Amino acid sequence: MSHDTPVSAPRLPTPPGACDTHMHIYEPGFEMRGAAPHPGQPATLAHYVDGVQKKLGLSRTVIVQPSAYGTDNTCTTEAISKLGGSHARGVAIVDSKAPDAEIDRLTKLGIRGIRYHMMGTPVLGWDTMARMAARVAPFGWHVQVQCDAKEFGAHEALLSSLNCDLVIDHMGRFDAATPAGDKDWGVMMKLLGTGRCWVKLSGPYYGSKSGPPRYEDKTHIAKALIKAAPERMVWASNWPHPSFKNQFPDEGGLLDLLADWTQDEALRLKILVTNPANLYGFKNAA
Repeated sequence: MSHDTPVSAPRLPTPPGACDTHMHIYEPGFEMRGAAPHPGQPATLAHYVDGVQKKLGLSRTVIVQPSAYGTDNTCTTEAISKLGGSHARGVAIVDSKAPDAEIDRLTKLGIRGIRYHMMGTPVLGWDTMARMAARVAPFGWHVQVQCDAKEFGAHEALLSSLNCDLVIDHMGRFDAATPAGDKDWGVMMKLLGTGRCWVKLSGPYYGSKSGPPRYEDKTHIAKALIKAAPERMVWASNWPHPSFKNQFPDEGGLLDLLADWTQDEALRLKILVTNPANLYGFKNAA
């Protein structure tokens, strides 16, 4: 499968206002960091809109700054502009030395979070997180974190002390075999209990041994998160899956998983529409 392979249509109708809260845009002409993951083929806004968004019936999109572009958020903010302010938001990687004027500028362009991608060679280190959280909080931003699941325990004090909301990517990237008593899992559940932590129900392939299309061995993790904080779960495709070089996931199948995990249309509506509207500041929930 490649990005040119047709995406399957979801089994259930997608509700108006449904949001993909985590995807990336890679356009030609922007310089990439050599150490960062990036797709091995084009993954432009046109590819996403025509191949994923329209096919899945999604209304809203959150574009997450690829780590490959570092702190140059131009590709991301241009894509937000093209989609339109009522339909798109973004998460940026901001230089820790940038002035508040830059945070203000990005806010006006639709950015609502600062990204900490702690896999591989991070652009921003853990040591900058508390200070940057304090700086972006007055602008209504959150801190978005993607890290190895083993990092939660090591950074519990930091993550629990942030003075803004925390958004955790890809269900925390926990291995499917993670036991219920795992220390790091316990930390994430404690963070959820604070009322200021959100989780993206995405990337079920991380830590799955059973594999596509249903990633059955990650079902218990998704269901446990949904049960713990249904009002702070959001869904995402993670298109174009930059850590993949071939056999790309089917985004239609990934959206179908949410129906499998919830077994409840009202809850599915909350996760697809209401929750992301609240988190990213869309004007209404439908």
